[in-house]
Amino acid sequence: MDRETQIKKIDLSLDKEAGFELSQDFERFNQINDIFSRAFWDETVRNESSDAFFESHRVQPTGKRAPGFRQKDFALRNAAWALSDTFSNRGADQGNREGFQSWMENDSLVAKEKLAIDDIENFTKEFKRIAKLFGADLVGITPIDNRWHYSKKVNTIEFKAVNNELPGNFSNVIVMGHAMDKGLVDTYPSALASSATGFEYSKEAAIVTQMTTYIRSLGYEALGSMNDTTLVIPYAIQAGLGEYGRHQMVITPEFGPRVRFSKIFTNLSLTTDKPMQYGITKYCNKCTKCADACPPKALPKGPPNYEVINKSTIKGVKKWSADCEKCFGYWTKLRTDCAICMRVCPFNRDFRTLGGQVFWMLATSFLQPIVLWWEKKRGLAKRIKPDTWWKLQQ
Repeated sequence: MDRETQIKKIDLSLDKEAGFELSQDFERFNQINDIFSRAFWDETVRNESSDAFFESHRVQPTGKRAPGFRQKDFALRNAAWALSDTFSNRGADQGNREGFQSWMENDSLVAKEKLAIDDIENFTKEFKRIAKLFGADLVGITPIDNRWHYSKKVNTIEFKAVNNELPGNFSNVIVMGHAMDKGLVDTYPSALASSATGFEYSKEAAIVTQMTTYIRSLGYEALGSMNDTTLVIPYAIQAGLGEYGRHQMVITPEFGPRVRFSKIFTNLSLTTDKPMQYGITKYCNKCTKCADACPPKALPKGPPNYEVINKSTIKGVKKWSADCEKCFGYWTKLRTDCAICMRVCPFNRDFRTLGGQVFWMLATSFLQPIVLWWEKKRGLAKRIKPDTWWKLQQ
């Protein structure tokens, strides 16, 4: 069955529950146009600063002595990314950067005998507990939706668009969430803070590998994926893990926006989850803290729309879209990523605490206008100084 035929068979009734609005102009996104791919082939994006940004993840940059950008900060960041980089380099000689521009190749075989599953609902509960045993913080399951699959993926030797057809007949997507360390996130912007991202990508690589091996050992197909092959945000929303925010992150009830997501495509029989409406998108409609705090002014302040800002914007989806060129340009100046928008988000809280739980309860209730008023009066959340973070480690 070709991809366009598969798209026609998608249950579009879930779109309303997920908050998705697609126009007739919708086109599946070609990964060659994402900003990180463009940084290697598009001369309007690639420059000495962008090359230096990528090189800094291998060799510590010189010339920066500001707190958060010192040798220890870059050393921790690069160490945090090390395992992820090891996985992504496995297929580099073939142009397959696994976990970023290509799915993760399997090292395990599929068992000849399939495990018989008599009670799918109870098996799904057990399966989610196993995923959390391996280290996943969140687990949701949703049917395959080919609209979110890249029309083409990227060959990272020639940086050209190539076939992105999945090598298997999969029915479900297992979406796993990986919570970022709040203490590190609160030091953004800094190389130190970027460690929070690197830690989770490295954990993803291990957890996805372990879970795909587990599924294949049960006799079912499984293909691991991190930040590759598909857009992960719509899948996370469809799997009931959170709602879309103005900063283009998924805001979850457990960790707010501090979550990275990975995926496993499988034909394992599992009960699927439904999108959840908590009232977060309604909150974001009236809150502009992330946009106000963005140094390059890359985030929108208006309502969701269909505007195509540049070639890194997906066409035909009504949503908040960032100007990725402005955003990445700021990253290259820092020589590390920036997530100030994540740090200042009112939902960047520890929801295990009483204060966090009270905030969630109020912010997603009829009292939301009062919370919005209070947050506006409170102003932007203060950044933790990187030197303070280091002192706490002593």
